[in-house]
Amino acid sequence: MRSITKASGLGAITAVALMTALSACGSDSLNTGSTGSASPTGSVTTGGADSSLAAMVPADIKAKGTLTIGSDASYAPNEYLEGGTTVVGMDVDLFNAALAKLGLKGTWQNANFDTLILGVTSGKYDAAASSFTINADRMKQVNMISYFSAGSQWVTAKGNPNKVDPDNACGLTVGVQKGTVQVDDLTARSKKCTESGKEAITQVVEQDQSKVTADLISGKVQAMVADSPVALYAVKQTGDKLEAVGKIYDSAPYGIVVAKDQTDFAKAIAAAFTAMEKDGSYKQILAKWGQESGAITTFEVNPSVG
Repeated sequence: MRSITKASGLGAITAVALMTALSACGSDSLNTGSTGSASPTGSVTTGGADSSLAAMVPADIKAKGTLTIGSDASYAPNEYLEGGTTVVGMDVDLFNAALAKLGLKGTWQNANFDTLILGVTSGKYDAAASSFTINADRMKQVNMISYFSAGSQWVTAKGNPNKVDPDNACGLTVGVQKGTVQVDDLTARSKKCTESGKEAITQVVEQDQSKVTADLISGKVQAMVADSPVALYAVKQTGDKLEAVGKIYDSAPYGIVVAKDQTDFAKAIAAAFTAMEKDGSYKQILAKWGQESGAITTFEVNPSVG
């Protein structure tokens, strides 16, 4: 789950080709005109605008018609850059479908993750969708609408040659992305190791998750830990290079972000997701990206979280 920060489409499965693809993602260049699409094939029927849902949209939002959506497109399969310019991914498909129910469209802009909430509160973006883990601190600043559930997942080399056990990781070298909740998790695990007289966990912290994955493929680290959709996508896209180890844990909801004074718009988005769940388009999109396990059935504005 992305805490304060967050992989490109991974087409080739050889280590060299994969690392080339990975190193290309997470670009700081901004795309100001992408409407978003998706790489994996699969038919998803979202339908047109729902008049009853569109009636829930505040007048100022409805007048815009096309909204500006901020996202850090470096977190495949949730959001990443295709062709270096177009923001695509599961989150893009989901939110675009919800907007369509409301009679709206979105133009997606790529930006650094830690600038997105400020972009929403300042009015630069009408909304942000970027694998935001819902938490109390964020909900003090913005409204958040739950739409997916993700946890943490460990990944190691195929065959687990280092006998990695997430519950007994003392002495391991583990890759992790800067600013994520997984950094806090590893820090806490390492503290328990040293307090019991065992070796600490060595963290190799990278700015981009793509580099973390490349570190694991190259053998620089013995394992990595990341959000479950991202970790499992990396396993799938690398063919016989990686495997998941242990179970998904510490699951929490992702949330779409809108301004604090846009509660009515937030409610409309939640209602659109509810409609998508009922007509099957929500699960169709998740299936397209291989993320059915993260499906939820209740979509809430500022849900209670632990």
